[in-house]
Amino acid sequence: MRCSKKIAHYLTTALLVVVVLFEVSCSKEAPEKIDAVKDRKILPALSATKITTVISDSGITRYRIYTDKWDIYDRAAEPYWEFSKGIHFERFAENLTINATFSSSYARYYERKSLWEFKGKVKAINLEGVMFETELLYWDESADRIYSDKFIKITRPNMIITGVGFEADQSLTKWKILNPKGPIYIKEN
Repeated sequence: MRCSKKIAHYLTTALLVVVVLFEVSCSKEAPEKIDAVKDRKILPALSATKITTVISDSGITRYRIYTDKWDIYDRAAEPYWEFSKGIHFERFAENLTINATFSSSYARYYERKSLWEFKGKVKAINLEGVMFETELLYWDESADRIYSDKFIKITRPNMIITGVGFEADQSLTKWKILNPKGPIYIKEN
């Protein structure tokens, strides 16, 4: 008899659990539905992390580009690529030594305009070893022009030049500061 009381107790407990679960499941509201994405313009079509790519010409490695985050917004009113964690370019000589670099904390590329916008700790070193530092820089690929309206510091082997506003060709070999600041030293012949 004792065994049958235990079985009855277990059956009663099991029945009680089933009733409670049934009650709870029937009393809950339907799960909340999540709306589909309505505005595809605000979401990237492609999102990638830790990207490194190498570009070659005639079998010779010429450039290496890397970034920690790359998003492509192809459905935006003005389609763009965004590098929210910065971007870094390196240019290689034929012997694969790095002969020019470029980096920034943030970058955005506007596809239709062929325009790059670089922000935050923008730093470039050209083929001549001249270093350019600013907080904002634009590169208009279609016009082969680099420019800024912000403060810029240019470090050459024998001097540092600063100013506001800057224009250059895309190789940064022919450049000018629009509004120079501070002393400028000129060699006398």
